[in-house]
Parts: sequence; C-alpha cells; structure tokens
Amino acid sequence: MKAIWKTVKTAVVITFFLFAALIFMININHPSKETSINTNSRFEEVKRYKPLIQDELEKQHLEKYTNVLLALMDQESHGEGGDPMQASESAGLSPNEIKNPKQSVAIGVRHFRRVLTYGQQNHVDFPTIIQAYNMGTGYIDFVKEHGGKHTEQLAKKYSMMQVRKKPEVYNCGGNKDNFRYPYCYGDFTYSTKVEQNIKSLTT
Repeated sequence: MKAIWKTVKTAVVITFFLFAALIFMININHPSKETSINTNSRFEEVKRYKPLIQDELEKQHLEKYTNVLLALMDQESHGEGGDPMQASESAGLSPNEIKNPKQSVAIGVRHFRRVLTYGQQNHVDFPTIIQAYNMGTGYIDFVKEHGGKHTEQLAKKYSMMQVRKKPEVYNCGGNKDNFRYPYCYGDFTYSTKVEQNIKSLTT
C-alpha cells in the first residue's frame, strides 16, 4: 500500500511540474494583452500628430522624414503640452511661449528643414543634423571642422564652448546631479536618443 501511495505522490508532483512548465511556455509565446498594450502605446501621444506632421513635411517635400519628426517630438515632449516640438526658442521666442500644437509643428518642421539643408550643404552625417535640432546650426559648423561625423564627445566639447560663453545661463539650473552637468548647453545624448526612437518607430 505504501508503495502505491508513493507512486501516486510521485505522479502528482510530476504532473504539477509539467503543468507549471506548460503555463510558463504559454506566457512566453503569448504575452498578456496588458503587456502588448503597454508596448504599443509607447508613442501613442506623438502618433496623434502624425497627420499634422505629414502635412507640414509635404509642404517642404520632406514627407520621408515623418518618423524622424515623430522621434524628435517624442524626445522633446513625448507629444505633451502646447509646444510639443519645443520650437519656441528656434523661432526666437522664450521657452514654451508657443501654446498651439499646430504652430509648434509648423515651426518645428521648418527648423528641421533648416538644419537638414545646412547639414547636407556642409556634408556632415545625419546624426549631426539630428543633434543640431537640439544645439543649433553652429554645431554643424563645429562638426564639419572635426571630421564631419557626430560623436557624443564632440557634442560635449561644443556644449562646453557655449557654457563658457554664458555660464550663468547654461548651468543646468545649478543642479550638479543633472546627467548633463557640466555640459549644460543642450543634451549631448540627444542624437543617440532620437535614433533609438526612430528604430522603435520603424520596428
């Protein structure tokens, strides 16, 4: 009788582990709906602006850069606020002075066209052009003088040049814990982040 009971217990244990393994495999191959929703909603806010961005890009004959502009917007604001392209300063205004998303997109697209055209004329690589959306066309001149290819090290050097010109302005708000400190002009990681966004949008 003991032998039979031992066999039954063994069978129950084996069955339990087989069932657990089956559940595990199902979860791996078929993620829950909640997980899928979270993944797919990564760019939900910026994708709301896709038709508007496409319209503005078509005016400039640059519609092939739609995902680039979506990636830029995500890095700038995640699609939130009245100035989702953070285009106020590129228009000579104070930060966040633009309150109309349509105006923000129009100015942002024009700013992108400006840095794209200038970058192409000066034969720098595309990451330099992306970084120039954040740091201005002066960064394109700087990279041209240093080989024509963007690196975060070059972005740091350019940032520090600008910091030394206006240390009271470009000081990361005095926060030394800011990841950019002491390179407080622009974001030296900007191009890398936008390129990651572009890849995510196209996969």
